[in-house]
Amino acid sequence: MRHTLLAATALSAAAFALPTLATADNHGESDDRALMIVTSDKVQTQSMAMILGNAMRQQGTDLHILLCDAAGDLAIDGFESDEAVNTPPSNPARQIKPEGLMQMMMGEGVGVDVCAIYLPNSDDSEDDLYEGVGVAAPGPMAEMMRDPSIPVYSF
Repeated sequence: MRHTLLAATALSAAAFALPTLATADNHGESDDRALMIVTSDKVQTQSMAMILGNAMRQQGTDLHILLCDAAGDLAIDGFESDEAVNTPPSNPARQIKPEGLMQMMMGEGVGVDVCAIYLPNSDDSEDDLYEGVGVAAPGPMAEMMRDPSIPVYSF
């Protein structure tokens, strides 16, 4: 049942993204890079971060997402947000969950990591992460954060 709901969420997320994918998918064709750090446990905040991240990706940004604290749960295979959020008024009939949109973006090449201290401070292990989610190493992540050409956004 969880996987059916997750698949439905991912399909909803993909459908939400379809109108602009056909015209603005320049992913990988520029040097435009960004790091998005999500820590909030609020579904609306997590969802808006994923919506904005997806828009950035569609506009050609090579996006990397770092999930810390409660937002790290989004990377756990089988995790499901308690609620879905309605999308902006331009798509009033659609609802999304942040983990579904995140997984859709991963399928489009967006890198996702959990913070280095997330797993040691949870009941989960690396085996519990969605396929393709990594564990961020502090050194490389700090380099990315210090690089003046890479904007850092936090939610």
